[in-house]
Amino acid sequence: MAYYYDEPSHTFGEYLLIPGYTSADCIPEHVSLRTPVTRFNKKAGEESDLYMNIPMVSAVMQSVSDDKMAVALAQEGGISFIYGSQTIEAQAAMVARAKSYKAGFVTSDSNIRPDQTLEEVIQLIQKTGHSTIAVTADGTSHGKLEGIITERDFRVDHFPAGSKVRDYMIPFKDMITGQDGISLSDANDLIWKHKVNQLPIIDKNGNLVSLVFRKDFDSAANHPNELHDSKHRYIVGAGINTRDYMQRVPALLDAGVDVLCLDSSEGYSEWQARALHDIHDKFGKNVKVGAGNVVDRDGFMFLAENGADFVKIGIGGGSICITREQKGIGRGQATATIEVAKARDEYYQKTGIYVPICSDGGIVHDYHITLALAMGADFVMLGRYFARFDESPSNKVIINGNYMKEYWGEGSSRARNWQRYDLGGKAGMSFEEGVDSYVPYAGHLHDNVAITISKVVHTMCNCGALTIPELQEKAKITLVSAVTVQESGAHDVTVKNASVSYKS
Repeated sequence: MAYYYDEPSHTFGEYLLIPGYTSADCIPEHVSLRTPVTRFNKKAGEESDLYMNIPMVSAVMQSVSDDKMAVALAQEGGISFIYGSQTIEAQAAMVARAKSYKAGFVTSDSNIRPDQTLEEVIQLIQKTGHSTIAVTADGTSHGKLEGIITERDFRVDHFPAGSKVRDYMIPFKDMITGQDGISLSDANDLIWKHKVNQLPIIDKNGNLVSLVFRKDFDSAANHPNELHDSKHRYIVGAGINTRDYMQRVPALLDAGVDVLCLDSSEGYSEWQARALHDIHDKFGKNVKVGAGNVVDRDGFMFLAENGADFVKIGIGGGSICITREQKGIGRGQATATIEVAKARDEYYQKTGIYVPICSDGGIVHDYHITLALAMGADFVMLGRYFARFDESPSNKVIINGNYMKEYWGEGSSRARNWQRYDLGGKAGMSFEEGVDSYVPYAGHLHDNVAITISKVVHTMCNCGALTIPELQEKAKITLVSAVTVQESGAHDVTVKNASVSYKS
């Protein structure tokens, strides 16, 4: 006979937090959102090998997570999982670009020879979007440095056809440079002392090593939560599937990826267990691999016991996901998060190993993030939220006079990411489990994440908590009625400025 749950499953929108005592020390400036990403032996006093400074990661989706999103989110303290529904070479290239784009020493990927023409300079600027181009003897990233040319060194359409780069560039003899091994602090001191916009770093033979930009100094000042590795490169994640992982993982590791995630609509499967063991056996236990998605205790225990470094929760709760409609599979996101959090704590008490959990889907309002954390999630994964920003890879379009961003699911006919829904049969999609849609354009990621994080931090203070573990310990959570939900927003008035509401 089938098993029946006694209680219905619930979503985040059916809960509210009850305020706790707020002490004089419980102010936003004292709150830390630092959270572990991968498993560690907590009882032995160990720490995770990987932490985030904010509890937010971007979804493994074509319309959300590329190298541009990876850089932008790492600057805020989170991690982007670059989508895997592309060729191995293309995904590895995205990882490599994000890893090289660190707030500090940047490998030059816009280079030209001195004997090339200004027309070629313009083409390169249009192709890369970079206004500064290193001039090297052989036109490579690490060739002998001959000079620098920028779009300010010549007037477009005001030079003779065929003009050479050497006649317009700033020659090496007139440049300020730094020697390989210089600290980032000393490099920035040189930039400010000599009032230059960039500082080429060269080795003892005059070969270009990297560039340090003035704008990155400003960027670091504006992004105090930047997430770096030991070499001061941004932390970057990537999604993988259960089909080609033995070819994809080594390419991603060579590109410098920090953490991987098995991306599947349903992770309680033999295919994920095999992938976890194969990857850890072949490439080492230090390769960090999250798994999922699951919605109950059994699913969590299965993945944790098979070596998952973190476990992702959620089936059918995403705004573009129609898995529940198509297959009748899923569970309310709040209920799933609560049960899996209890399983995570049970596993920790039994083994001493803490396996972080990620709530993926079901986030409609910013306060749902705080609820997910209070219910036990260590971090949340967001798709629609990040798809709205300039940094997502989708197109910005005008629909009915309003700016929108395209947003489509991995199970849609547009993405055709059949590997995400693979059950071990023939290759290909049998039917759609996602839709193609638009979301309201919201501007820059930095500005929006700052507002969201501010809401989370202030709510934690209302609950008397200064850390995520403290929130999980102290939170008081109540189910609410449909009438209470209606009461929770502006009502019985005509709102002058609808933009204050996050109901877009």
